[in-house]
Amino acid sequence: MTGWINTAIYVNFDLISDFKLIRMIHELLLALSGYPGTIFTWNKRTGLQVSQDLPFLHPSETSVLNRLCKLGSDYIRFTEFIEQHTGHVHQQEHHSIQTNQAGLNGVYLRAFCTGLDSMLQPYRQALLDLEQEFLGDPHLSISHVNYMLDQFQLLFPSVMVVVETIKSQKIHGCQILETVYKHSCGGLPPVRMALEKILAVCHGVMYKQLAAWMLHGLLLDQSEEFYVKQGPSAGGAAANQEEDEEDLGIGGLSGKQLKELQDLRLIEEENMLAPSLQQFSLRAEMLPSYVPIRVAEKILFVGESVQMFENHNHSPSRAGSILKHQEDMFATELHRLKQQPLFSLVDFENLIDGIRSTVAEHLWTLMVEESDLLGQLKIIKDFYLLGRGELYQVFIDHAQHMLKTPPTAVTEHDVNVAFQQAAHKVLLDDDNLLPLLHLTIDYQGKESKDATGTREGATPPQESSPREVPPTGWAALGLAYKVQWPLHILFTPAVLEKYNVIFRYLLSVRRVQSELQHCWALQMQRKHLKSNQTDAVKWRLRNHMAFLVDNLQYYLQVDVLESQFSQLLQQINSTRDFESIRLAHDHFLSNLLAQSFILLKPVFHCLNEILELCHNFCSLVSQNVAPLDERGTAQLDILVKGFSRQSFLLFKILSGVRNHQINSDLAQLLLRLDYNKYYTQSGGTLGSF
Repeated sequence: MTGWINTAIYVNFDLISDFKLIRMIHELLLALSGYPGTIFTWNKRTGLQVSQDLPFLHPSETSVLNRLCKLGSDYIRFTEFIEQHTGHVHQQEHHSIQTNQAGLNGVYLRAFCTGLDSMLQPYRQALLDLEQEFLGDPHLSISHVNYMLDQFQLLFPSVMVVVETIKSQKIHGCQILETVYKHSCGGLPPVRMALEKILAVCHGVMYKQLAAWMLHGLLLDQSEEFYVKQGPSAGGAAANQEEDEEDLGIGGLSGKQLKELQDLRLIEEENMLAPSLQQFSLRAEMLPSYVPIRVAEKILFVGESVQMFENHNHSPSRAGSILKHQEDMFATELHRLKQQPLFSLVDFENLIDGIRSTVAEHLWTLMVEESDLLGQLKIIKDFYLLGRGELYQVFIDHAQHMLKTPPTAVTEHDVNVAFQQAAHKVLLDDDNLLPLLHLTIDYQGKESKDATGTREGATPPQESSPREVPPTGWAALGLAYKVQWPLHILFTPAVLEKYNVIFRYLLSVRRVQSELQHCWALQMQRKHLKSNQTDAVKWRLRNHMAFLVDNLQYYLQVDVLESQFSQLLQQINSTRDFESIRLAHDHFLSNLLAQSFILLKPVFHCLNEILELCHNFCSLVSQNVAPLDERGTAQLDILVKGFSRQSFLLFKILSGVRNHQINSDLAQLLLRLDYNKYYTQSGGTLGSF
């Protein structure tokens, strides 16, 4: 009887233990699903933990359960993160849910959460399978649960690192692509495959933005997440503050100035664009490392072109579709790439190249064949680069009296009348062309009308500071040209501003050359009169000045302008790609600025000083018909010494540069000035006696 009772007690204890174990396993499955209870409790700091006051658990079982609790903790934190940023939740509100953290938002973050949620689906299914197994066989052990969920023991901590990185560094937008990509390059296959699936979901957002941007010119980016943005590039000015400022021994030319010349980035275009024109640029910090910058620039070009075409297409029947009605085909290809499980740079770049080629060829046809680009370049050359020399010779004669004094409110009107008269005088009566050209005067009173003031990055007129009253009308003179659509994408306000810088410089050289020729005419009129030593000094100085200015003019017009313009036309005729044309034109304009020394300060300053001395000499001669008096002789002596000093400095600079890219340009100018070695034999000094 006693043995039966003892056996019954043992059986009862076993039943009680089995009941507790079954209940504990059910609570375990609930806790792993995100529903903690009394056995498995939740703490925000430590996560899921097994209660300490459970006498029926062996220490080894507690260790296994705590290992499983780490999975549950990660799962709860994953679902917390998903709920915070998408509103989708798979567990009850058994713990406090934080509000959306500042700085964590956007479509890429929601896409990441969607991919993360899909990654958790196999885990949820594993818990459902375990529940079904325990309903069928209540005697399954904790070790079986541990075995079934072991596949997630490596996956969850690795993915949690990605989530914590996004939270702690407030990563958003396309930066999430870079973060997920970097963590997917590890050596654990389950982790790599899971992160690649998440990355594919995030790429879906990128492909949608690409389709809107490249096919329709729409930048759908309210949270500034895409790697294309509206507005100018941030630029690298801050990063280049500590450039080499060491003098190179050529009249104050520093390493920074030389680098600017070699890079051919002499005037920043970004800050010179008119407010009416939208400008787009790359947001470099958002560009994933596996998308090369060359591909991003093609994306930028296509979107800009399509956007420009959509906004300014006033004549659809004439221009047609910039994508040649292939939008549906390109959209299908983008969708196909979106469906691929892995990102393929080769396929991606091939598609981008295809779209870019279509856009570039259509723009080439539109600009070269339909808009007569070559004819427009000829107009630019004739008027901005003084190709119509006879026109400007007549204009200088007409406008000399009205531009030698500081400008007034009526000066601009007067010089345009003079320009029109000069055009008629040289038989330039193109009724379609002349209305597109307008001479401008940037005088002080005009600044109050211009909201923008002096454009940042623009080179001010050479003879005055942008905040001072121009000493003469010549210093404030500029040329405006009404560029017709779609040529405005090539001849931007920034480009025309560069042409204006060259225009002022060339006009100043041409004007001084004309004044020296006028002095020669006066000399011929007076050659029958008795001359003295002062006259000999005066006319010899004019000879030397004319020698230098004539050779400078020949260098600028023949060695620089004609040579570069013929190369530009050759490059345009050898391609059917608009982007190649734009690069060729940018290169052409940069070469003009570099080879004419406009931004090589030592040479440019020296040439300006020489031109100013020549102008002062011509004024002295024109105002003194009779032989010079004592005061005039003193002024002449100052001019002789100044011209000798500046000509010597110019010779030293031209012959002093070695082993630099700009050496060939300086050598060519020196060759013009010293073709017969007279300059060298005189010790590099002109005008002295």
